[in-house]
Amino acid sequence: MSPVRRGDALPIFNRIGVLRAERKMSRAQLAQLVDVNPQTVGALERGDHYPSLDLAFRICWVFDLPVEAVFSRTEFGPLSTEVYRNAPSTEVYRNAPSTEVYRSDRTTEGSEKPSA
Repeated sequence: MSPVRRGDALPIFNRIGVLRAERKMSRAQLAQLVDVNPQTVGALERGDHYPSLDLAFRICWVFDLPVEAVFSRTEFGPLSTEVYRNAPSTEVYRNAPSTEVYRSDRTTEGSEKPSA
């Protein structure tokens, strides 16, 4: 099945290029795995064409991700923003009171202040 030319009314954004780069995969390698031309992969990455439902599922299968992680009707933000925003470990820091660090030029008793 061939991809569909993009329309301006309902855009489909994707992370194909980012996911491919993370896996050090060439366009030709992805194209072979999903049975399309490498030019088709390039057109999908640029947003010049939209994948058929079948092609979208094949791409998601290669990356082992759900459709909504690869394709969206709204633009994707940077992956790092989403990862850190949703990480449970960052919740501790979001609600923590701010702290201040004080520097002292005083030395402890018995030690000398280093000379410049």
